[in-house]
Amino acid sequence: MTTATTSTLELLGAEADDLLGHQCVLPADMLHLPGGDFVDRIWTGSDRSPQVLRSIQALYGHGRLGGSGYLSILPVDQGIEHSAAASFTKNPAYFDPANIVELAIEGGCNAVASTYGVLGSVARTYAHRIPFIVKINHNELLTSPNQFDQVMFGSIDEAWNMGAVAVGATIYFGSEESRRQIVEIADAFAYAHERGLATVLWCYLRNNDFKVDGTDYHASADLTGQANHLGVTIEADIIKQKQPTNNRGYVAMNASGSFGKYDKAMYDSLCTDHPIDLCRWQVANCYMGRAGLINSGGASGENDFAQAVRTAVINKRAGGSGLISGRKAFQRPMGEGVQLLNAIQDVFLDESITIA
Repeated sequence: MTTATTSTLELLGAEADDLLGHQCVLPADMLHLPGGDFVDRIWTGSDRSPQVLRSIQALYGHGRLGGSGYLSILPVDQGIEHSAAASFTKNPAYFDPANIVELAIEGGCNAVASTYGVLGSVARTYAHRIPFIVKINHNELLTSPNQFDQVMFGSIDEAWNMGAVAVGATIYFGSEESRRQIVEIADAFAYAHERGLATVLWCYLRNNDFKVDGTDYHASADLTGQANHLGVTIEADIIKQKQPTNNRGYVAMNASGSFGKYDKAMYDSLCTDHPIDLCRWQVANCYMGRAGLINSGGASGENDFAQAVRTAVINKRAGGSGLISGRKAFQRPMGEGVQLLNAIQDVFLDESITIA
């Protein structure tokens, strides 16, 4: 069994042996694993330009995890995606963009991801101090009823002009507007690469049909894995995905009609219901790890430190590239937010926590 620091073991609690001792059925030697030479080893043989390689390296080279091949990113686009009232009431200081960037810096993050408005308002103060990832589209929440749609909020040139290293975008795969979003973001990412920017894609599922017989498959390994595979197809350099909580979304969807295609062996031979196996399936769909998989940290709650460390251990042992955690960090006093981000990073810095 993999060992870990005492604090990590305490936070994992009763799950420690299971999470640290598990071995995946899909062998680790099939993966392109994170490491200090990740950009040289993986990206220099791609079609990415020298300017894009420099931008990807800037992301992997900054912060406490700089040079490790892992990423810890602070995302604060929730003021749009979840409404400012719902996001910042717990800690109104983060209505101020400067505090968002300061948390990322003090927390030792590789980068800060936020809106055009947030990052643009403080760009001259901070763009040279920490890599910016500018989110180029959003789901505004004032349309009634709310819709599963992401619309463009700015341009690639604006992101480049404010000194951004990368752009980020969301596609709601499975939604009625998904095909338009795919075309929009594919075009935007192509132009971002022309300007030398790296690209990060939030590969989320949105369709009420993904809820079958009382089970929600929006975070199933097979459906999110396919979303990842679509994301790397439009040349996202990094994939952001919710960590899977179940599997067999294709099976459930096909029980009531024709939906997609799957091979039963993907469940029987290449994956189990263990959370690390489920996450490894997501990594496999990112070209076996050539595009880094970062899992989201999820909403804040009562056991944020334990949940964050658990998510980090699963991602790392599955072959992922890190976490992008926002609400757990900024919906608390800054000092505690820094501690939480550091606890996540400590998992990826702990050499005793190895690939499963």
